Amino acid sequence: MKKITATIAIILASIFMLHAQGYVPSEENLRNRKEFSEARFGIFIHWGIYSMLGDGEWAMHNLPMTFEEYSHLAAGFYPSRFDAKEWVKLFKEAGAKYMTITSRHHDGFSMFATKASPYNIVDATPFRRDVLKELSEACAEEGLKLNFYYSHLDWSRNDYYPRGNTGRAAGRPEEGDWNSYLRFMNAQLTELLTNYGPIGCIWFDGVWDKGGSHEEIEKTWKLSEQYRMIHSIQPGVLIGNNHHLGVFEGEDMQMFEQDLPGQNTAGHSANSVVSETLPLETCVTMNGNWGYQVRDKAYKSVADLIRLLVKAASNNANLLLNIGPRPDGTIPEEAAQRLRAMGKWLEKYGETIYGTTGGFMKEQSWGVTTRKDNRLYIHVLNPSETILVPFSGSRLLSAVNFDDGSKVRFTQLPEGIVLTLPERQEGQTDQIITLTFRQLQ
Repeated sequence: MKKITATIAIILASIFMLHAQGYVPSEENLRNRKEFSEARFGIFIHWGIYSMLGDGEWAMHNLPMTFEEYSHLAAGFYPSRFDAKEWVKLFKEAGAKYMTITSRHHDGFSMFATKASPYNIVDATPFRRDVLKELSEACAEEGLKLNFYYSHLDWSRNDYYPRGNTGRAAGRPEEGDWNSYLRFMNAQLTELLTNYGPIGCIWFDGVWDKGGSHEEIEKTWKLSEQYRMIHSIQPGVLIGNNHHLGVFEGEDMQMFEQDLPGQNTAGHSANSVVSETLPLETCVTMNGNWGYQVRDKAYKSVADLIRLLVKAASNNANLLLNIGPRPDGTIPEEAAQRLRAMGKWLEKYGETIYGTTGGFMKEQSWGVTTRKDNRLYIHVLNPSETILVPFSGSRLLSAVNFDDGSKVRFTQLPEGIVLTLPERQEGQTDQIITLTFRQLQ
């Protein structure tokens, strides 16, 4: 009996020490972080019954509509042209290494077969197909990682109470059981982590709806408990949360909305603190909306998208490029054309993006840099004849034009390396020079 008591005491002490130490990622998780960072390019999909309105993913809030009015959309949702294999084939052709799709957005509609609520694509629509299951199978066939976006915020449920700052016109009663809502979320997350194979990342959004400090958010949402549950089911899955703050314990990556890490041009990252150790990701819309907006034709050019990809990599970040599919399940042709063009560019220049890290320096007037092993890739985004690369930490062995391998004239000075650039090709978005050093620290 004493031996049994002693054994229990040891186990309890071990558990206590683990909690005292805080979150310790598994070896699988650390490997997945590295793989995620090396991927550098992913596709973001915002798709749900809101696509039927052609007015973006916030249509229920913006119009506004009550939940009763909005929920009738489900009865007419039938994306007859949806083909998971075609989607994944296109994303792979674009050079993307993973995709992240909205499993449930702020409107509360679940795009997967869930037993936690009948308000889902299988039970509430005539389509009756689990699109996430089909995508998980297609991604497995093509070797793409599948990630799930999941909204903490919900405009449809009564137990999302007290109400937050959005969705106030939904017509819900001013009462509800918050603990019931937390249990509902954890039930759905358990389904997502057990029914769809290995998941790359759970991409959270929406805790900002209730506001609050770092400590208040943790207390309200019980994030540490939720994160522990997720890692107990799939220790290797990465957790990220689009809360626009510093990293919470248990998170494995950090994302930035419509901005590069450390910037705040979109106004979301004023209180964000960039992690120095976790993988980073920049999520950006291809046009002006996340969800399908029938009138939005303001698509970024291929050249601008390539510059975004290059600048993200130079900031040690992935680019998560968003598309809002049509209600029939097709990818808008404007988006598909741009993806194919990016894929052709990556076929030739992917070496300077995949598996790279930032290249020691911030953006210069001429462009940015990426680094791999003892090579520094100079991405000249703005046409120049002569540039100064402000780096002099190692002996430069060679400088060559990435396109044809021809030598590029250089002078190594105490303040940096002066490059005399070859003639730029007409219409060239990114002129790349490869610098090879004896050794880079």
